[in-house]
Amino acid sequence: MPAAPAGRARRALAALRRLLPTPAGTPFTFVYALILLGTAVYADLGDEATVAQLLRDSSTDAAHLAESPLFVLLASALWVAGGLYSAYGVAFVFVLTALERRVGGARTAGVFLLGHVLATLATELPVAGAVAAGQLPEAALHRLDYGISFGLMACVGALSGLLRPGGKWALLGVAGAMCAQDLIELVDPLSSWGHPIALLTGLACLPLVREGARRTARPDDAAGAAASADAAVPLPLLPPWLPRQYVPPRAPQEGAAGGVAVRGAGEEPADGGRAEPVGRIPAESEAPRDVVGVDDGLHHAHGGEAGPVGVAPRVPRPVPRPRAADGGGEERRRDADALQSR
Repeated sequence: MPAAPAGRARRALAALRRLLPTPAGTPFTFVYALILLGTAVYADLGDEATVAQLLRDSSTDAAHLAESPLFVLLASALWVAGGLYSAYGVAFVFVLTALERRVGGARTAGVFLLGHVLATLATELPVAGAVAAGQLPEAALHRLDYGISFGLMACVGALSGLLRPGGKWALLGVAGAMCAQDLIELVDPLSSWGHPIALLTGLACLPLVREGARRTARPDDAAGAAASADAAVPLPLLPPWLPRQYVPPRAPQEGAAGGVAVRGAGEEPADGGRAEPVGRIPAESEAPRDVVGVDDGLHHAHGGEAGPVGVAPRVPRPVPRPRAADGGGEERRRDADALQSR
C-alpha cells in the first residue's frame, strides 16, 4: 500500500518540476528569473535613495526614449513593479516556463521583447506628441515607467494559442478580465492601454510560436520518419560497378567447398553447370548468341551455330556415346565382326 502514495508523490514532483524553470530545460527563463529575483531583493532591501535613482534612470518615459531608447528599453525590463510581493513575478515564472518548453528560448525572448517594446512605444509616443501639442504638461515626459508586465502579457497571448481549447479560453479570459478592469478604473492610463496592446501583440505572434512548437516537440519523430522512408526504398539488386548482364550467383550449396556457388535451374551456362566464386565477375560475358537449327537442350551436338559478325564460331564438343553395361565389350565385338566380314 505505501507504494501508491509514493508513486503519486513522485508524479506530483515531476509535474512541479515541469512548471518551474531549470537551467537545462528553460535556460532563458531560468537566467531571467534569477536577475529579476536579484533586482527585486535589492529594491526591497537596498538603500531607498539609490533604488529610486536606479528606477528613474531605467524608466521608459518619453524623455529617456528620446535620449537613450535602447538602454532604457532593456533596463526597464530588469525590474518587477512591486518587488518580491508582486503577482507579476509569480506569473512570469509559470507563463514563460510553459512557453519556453514549447517553443524554445529564442522565440520566447523574441515574443517578450516584442511585446515590451511595442506596448511601450505605443503608449509613450502619444504622450510626447500630446506634450508637443500643448495638451499635456511637460512633467508627463518624466513619468516613472518600468516593469515586465508588457512583455509578460505578450507571452500570455502567445501561450494561449498553444494550449487546448479549455486552457486557452481560461487563460485569455483571465487576461482579458484584467485588461478590462484596468481600462474601467483607468488608474494609470498608459499601463491600462499598454496591457491589451501587449496581449494583442502576443496573439499576433501565434504563427511564429506554432512553428517553433512543431520543431521543438517532434525532432525525434521527424528523424524517425526520415529513417522509415530510407528503409522503405529497396536496395538495388546489383552493385553499381558490376555489368548489367552479370547475374550474381546464388548462395553456396550445401557441401560446396571454398565458397563456390553453382547456378540454379534456368541459369545453367552452356558448359554444363560451371561453378563460379561468389561475388567474382565471370571471365567471359554471357551475351545471347544467335543459333540456327540447333536445340539448346542438345548442347549444340550437331553444329550449325552462327555467332555475331566478327566473333569466331563456337566449336561444339563431341557428344560421348552411351556406354554399355559391360564397359564397351559389345561395341568391340561388333567392330571385330565387321573386320572379319571384309
